[in-house]
Amino acid sequence: MASIDERIAALEAKLKQEKARKAQILARQRAAQAKLTRQQDTRRKILVGAAILAKVERGDWPKEKLLAMMDATLTRADDRALFDLPAPATEPAFLDGNEPVEPPALITRP
Repeated sequence: MASIDERIAALEAKLKQEKARKAQILARQRAAQAKLTRQQDTRRKILVGAAILAKVERGDWPKEKLLAMMDATLTRADDRALFDLPAPATEPAFLDGNEPVEPPALITRP
């Protein structure tokens, strides 16, 4: 028959295992909730964009207003290209303080 100390040690080990299992379950639940939140946010953005584009196409919203908003908001060259906006103006980078460094050429997709 196991001594009381051995039984306590066994129960403590079991408790530790169950706490670890509970932590894994909670982590999975948080990850699932975060994924759902991201999906809902993405869906909202798609629906808002579709609604605005539909209004522009119907003439209910001026295309110039959309382009001005996108021009003020978008910073990435590939995002700006989707709306035929010029690439953002950037300050030249200097390595030694004397000569500007040419940025790497953008890869264009066919």
